[in-house]
Amino acid sequence: MKKPCVNFELNKIKGDVVKKTPLYDEHIKLGAKMVEFAGFNMPVQYKGVIEEHMTVRTKVGMFDVSHMGEFRVKGNQAFDFVQYLTTNDVAKLSIKQVQYSAFPTEKGTVVDDLLVYKVNDNEYLLVVNAANIEKDFAHLSKFVDKFDVSLTNESDDTAQMAIQGPKAEDTMFKIFGDVVREMKYYWFDYVEFEGETCLLSRTGYTGEDGFEIYCKPELASKIWNKILDAGEEFGIEPCGLGARDTLRLEARMNLYGNDMDETTTVLEAGLGWICKLDKGDFLGRDVLLKQKEEGLKRKLYGFEMIDKGIPRHGYPVFHNGEEVGVVTSGSYAPYLKKNIGLAYLPIELAKAGNEIEIGIRKKRAKAITVKTPFYKRPKK
Repeated sequence: MKKPCVNFELNKIKGDVVKKTPLYDEHIKLGAKMVEFAGFNMPVQYKGVIEEHMTVRTKVGMFDVSHMGEFRVKGNQAFDFVQYLTTNDVAKLSIKQVQYSAFPTEKGTVVDDLLVYKVNDNEYLLVVNAANIEKDFAHLSKFVDKFDVSLTNESDDTAQMAIQGPKAEDTMFKIFGDVVREMKYYWFDYVEFEGETCLLSRTGYTGEDGFEIYCKPELASKIWNKILDAGEEFGIEPCGLGARDTLRLEARMNLYGNDMDETTTVLEAGLGWICKLDKGDFLGRDVLLKQKEEGLKRKLYGFEMIDKGIPRHGYPVFHNGEEVGVVTSGSYAPYLKKNIGLAYLPIELAKAGNEIEIGIRKKRAKAITVKTPFYKRPKK
């Protein structure tokens, strides 16, 4: 059986204490294979990546994502602060709405991608990648004095779980009731659990319908087990980082550090739809505007393998015998049953139907560029 490639690099922690999420003991009880990732001891798989991947595509799976970072921005100029430091247009957000965005540098490249939650007109919750918590907080802190805001890192005080799949709504409805059915995609609300307030959003990183719940660390195990019990009739399974990675790749969701970083711009990364150049001034806007006007020279684009072989992060890409790019993410796609990947290609090749070659173990395997997402969930 083909094995998916996990597209993130597992951090080797030298001298530092590896953190445990509030759900660490639950993972051990369930027999998870644990790895070090972004400074945390995380489950990479339980029963297996392919089985967990298929569970999310066809039933419902649950992930511990407590390693993610949460920053809270408050103050009279909270909107101005977030608007200046992100690429998307925060003005489009209503209260209790969520937005996918990115932190740009002065050069228009990507500090990180994130979710922006509008709590109220003077308060926003920013959810960032685990590996970038310290970097992101330091980046934002450089601008705090220029605005009437406070910036707080709540990452250590927040646990987070993601419940994903076509049966996610039915599962969460059993616990929280009508608010689950009424919630629209990329909106959030507050729910009560044992007298404590939790934030529940209809968001995820798998390409499926689903929810993410934020709570106090001391509630995490109780909520985790409550959800497992509620989802038992729907075939719920705990899932690890491996399946999370293959799911997001099938759905063509970028992974920071692989598909974009501080050497790539939002436009090159195929995220022009979250870069609102007409919203007014923001960090790096001039560079991005110039790049758009002059035209991109390269772009992140999808491909499928024609020949046998799994493309992996870092493999070279060839066209007409010349090396033209590099694979940023690649894996066997369990639901699609094919080998897929993303690569930065010259702009003339970044369109469907171009034959390329991937350097795999000193051989060159044929592939063809395709439109993405590779997988799109069926509409209800």
